[in-house]
Amino acid sequence: MLKVDLNCDLGESFGRYQLAEQEEILKYVTSVNIACGFHAGDPRVMRETVGLAIENQVKIGAHPGLPDLNGFGRREMKITAQEAYDMVVYQIGALQGFLSTFNEKMQHVKPHGALYNMAAKDVGLAEAIAQAVYDVSPSFVLFGLAGSELTKAGEKLGLPTAHEVFADRTYQVDGSLTPRSQPDALITDPEQSVQQVVKMVKRGKVRSQQNTEVLIKADTVCIHGDGAHALAFAKYIRETLERHQISVMPFH
Repeated sequence: MLKVDLNCDLGESFGRYQLAEQEEILKYVTSVNIACGFHAGDPRVMRETVGLAIENQVKIGAHPGLPDLNGFGRREMKITAQEAYDMVVYQIGALQGFLSTFNEKMQHVKPHGALYNMAAKDVGLAEAIAQAVYDVSPSFVLFGLAGSELTKAGEKLGLPTAHEVFADRTYQVDGSLTPRSQPDALITDPEQSVQQVVKMVKRGKVRSQQNTEVLIKADTVCIHGDGAHALAFAKYIRETLERHQISVMPFH
């Protein structure tokens, strides 16, 4: 039976905010990526999100990003490999502190936004991020864009590495994501999103914006928790995957 992990970015807010919808989303995903304070998140939100994930038996990962609160970590910055290494170690440590208070272990690390996309193409940044994860714990799973420099760097080091695909993003002929600056970057039709995911998991292919079939590996599927219909979509994609005899479970 085919299997896939379903992950979601959460904890990307500040101060007092409603956790109800996030808690509901956690009933449908199997892994959660928690913001660590650089692009979003603060100590209170991190603690509360960790607690909710544990209550719902969802695997927890760090979601380190660039230090850019105003840009939500989605704007590229010129950083060195050493700076990338340091900021990833720092943010993993922040989340590990909260996990320790719950006597819970971290499963994975997934870079956020621009840092994720930069590392998908930049070998130096990819290797620095993979090394940071490995040096904190070689048992951590590294989540990266399927077939990217980041997954290659993780596999080269011997890290458990999950190739990630996206439900709501379109792809280019080289397997990269269409930049958000382009009008066709996002898929807004839930049916189209789900059918893309089913095809990636079952057939290992995705149709690019250039109308070509691109080979792709799908170990984990990202859905975004900040959309207007995030909860409904999480439920819909989980149910659809299971209808197609695809088991939804954490990455191993």
